[in-house]
Formats: sequence, structure tokens, C-alpha cells
Amino acid sequence: MSRYFTGLFFLLFLLTGCESTDVMTAADAGRDAVKALTLSDQNVQDIALKSSQSADAKHTVARSDNRYATRLNSLITQQFQEGNLKFNYAVYISPEVNAFAMADGTIRVYSGLMDLLDNGELRFVIGHEMGHVVKSHIRKKIQLAYAASAVRKAVSSQNGAAGEVARSVAGNFAESLMNAQFSQMEEKEADDYGLEFLKRKKYSSPDAISALRKIAKLSTGHSFLSSHPDPEKRADRLQAQLEGKALSIEDTQESLVSKVKVLLERYLPFVSRLLLPV
Repeated sequence: MSRYFTGLFFLLFLLTGCESTDVMTAADAGRDAVKALTLSDQNVQDIALKSSQSADAKHTVARSDNRYATRLNSLITQQFQEGNLKFNYAVYISPEVNAFAMADGTIRVYSGLMDLLDNGELRFVIGHEMGHVVKSHIRKKIQLAYAASAVRKAVSSQNGAAGEVARSVAGNFAESLMNAQFSQMEEKEADDYGLEFLKRKKYSSPDAISALRKIAKLSTGHSFLSSHPDPEKRADRLQAQLEGKALSIEDTQESLVSKVKVLLERYLPFVSRLLLPV
């Protein structure tokens, strides 16, 4: 991530040295780049809230008496909150098979996804989206969205054809967040969280597997399949966890840390006392 932003600043520096540069636009690009690096928790929450409101305004949100909203509300009990995080849920009336979360706890489920999944499977998807929030994955998406905005503005600060192309791009921030992809590691962490959520709340754990296998059967080229890791492989991975043949990402990391501690205590006890808490 730091290398990405270093490259971005270098690009901005080069562009602002050109005679044909629109200085005001270039300065605005610089502010975006700096903001991407210095976002506070409150900044993240404010950006997420505004982006959520913008997304809601562009979609048909199911009213409380709509059958999709009624179904979702019947599933969303107090168990679908997490500590100090407050999640808010709604349905977009759209045939699209999708769901997304924002850092402020907003979770939106598309009616097309609800048509595909039963209630238990839907709980896993909601748990998965909660995982993206709890694991702070969306902060990075916001940073990258700001960085992308900075690049667009940096290019558009030029008076040539490239600038015209960049200026023609709407670059809607909310859509950038919704469309930005999570890394494979982040998707795995969210899957693990969703599975653990089902276990912890005493829901049916195999619903996680069946949800992913249903999604895997979507037609080739479906937008969900093109923007997410292979659901079939994700299902196999969670199946292995349920059968005790594999560990979650978090358990794997804890296992590695434990092994390192044992090795340090055995072979480098002095280093172990310096580095590890008593």
C-alpha cells in the first residue's frame, strides 16, 4: 500500500511540473492523495455514511411493508449487531445478485440475491458482509478510492486529450467504493467470519457451504462471479474447516505465532523475553 501511494505522489510531482497543467485541479489531486494517507476513523465513518446515502438515493430501497424488507427484518435480530458496531440493513429492489457493506455499518442486500438464497444461506451472506466491516477491510477501499480520484484529477489537470478523457469520467465516489474489489485474503477472512458467526449464534453452519455453491451456479460471466473469488473453491475451503481438515485464516495465524513463540523460548530465550509479553 505504501509503495502505491509513493508512486502516486511521484506522478503528481511530475504533472505539476508541466507547463500545461491546470494548477487548481492538480492541487485538488494532491489534497486527495494526502487525504488517502491520513484518514482518521471519523473520516472513514463520515465518508461511509455519505456514500451509503448516495447509494440509497440511486436505488429503489424496499419499504418496510415490502415482502423483501419484511423477510430481511425477520432475520435481523439483535444477534446481527456486533459489540459497539451498529449495523443498519435494507433491501435494494433489483434482480442483481449482490450485497455490500460500508464502514459505517450499512449493509444492503439486493432482492435478486434474496430470490436465490434461503434464510439460512442469507444469514451467512449477511455475516460475511459484517466481517468486511469488523475486519476494517473497507478502510482500505476508501483509501484506494481517494487515490484513484487523485490519479484522475492529476491526469485531468493536463490540457491535452488525456485530460479530456479523465474529465469525462464521472468518478462517483460511492460507486467506486461499491465496485472496488476486496483482495482474496479479505474475502477469505470475511468468509471465515461469516462461518464463525453462524456457529457462534447457533445457526446452521452448512448454510455457508450451500450459499456459496448456489452462487457458483450462476451463469458464466455473471458480474458477481467476475468480481469475487471462485465461490466453489470458497465453499470447498469452508467445508474443509467444518470437517476439521483446515484452519481459518485467524486460527492459522495464531498457530504460526504459537510456533514462533515455542522456537524463540527454546532456542533464543533472551530474545523471547525482549519481544514477547510475559
